[in-house]
Amino acid sequence: MTQQPSPWNVPNALTVFRILLVPVFLWLLLAADGLDPALRLWAFGVFALAMITDKIDGDLARKHNLVTDFGKIADPIADKALLGAALIGLALVMQLPWWVPVTILIRELLITVLRFAVIRFGVMPASRGGKLKTVLQTAGIGLFLLLRPLDAVLGHDAMLIITIAAWIVMVAAVVVTVVTGIDYIVKAVRLVRTAQREPRG
Repeated sequence: MTQQPSPWNVPNALTVFRILLVPVFLWLLLAADGLDPALRLWAFGVFALAMITDKIDGDLARKHNLVTDFGKIADPIADKALLGAALIGLALVMQLPWWVPVTILIRELLITVLRFAVIRFGVMPASRGGKLKTVLQTAGIGLFLLLRPLDAVLGHDAMLIITIAAWIVMVAAVVVTVVTGIDYIVKAVRLVRTAQREPRG
């Protein structure tokens, strides 16, 4: 049996760091009711830093064979905590309508519960659009975080274009999130049916 690497490693440290950034990010976003352009810019900076650490810790873990059980659990928790905090925070400062975070977060909760529910039948493979979903959500959140700071320096026409772009990306994120959720449900049904048809030893 191959011995698992120690959980005390750089990728896991970056994951913990990302989790610790969530309340800092949320405070910056909600301070002054989200109206201060400087604080919003800082919130964007913290969000961007956290997402960069997500990329770095994953690459390091795979490259140096530092994948651990802790990392497998903590990494998706960190991602969902950051994205969830960002979506809820943007809704609280009335930058996003509530249907956006509600749709995305309900999907994430249902699929997480579903994966645990069918785990005795086997492990569900990742959805084909999982990475695209994360990229679109991250890009959409980033654009909405920047709307307030950019509004302080750009003219009306430029802001209109950026706002439309932000909405296109965010709506695309919601659509891909829902579609990949449906894909997971279909895979779960197939997995259960296949497992039930197999002869028991």
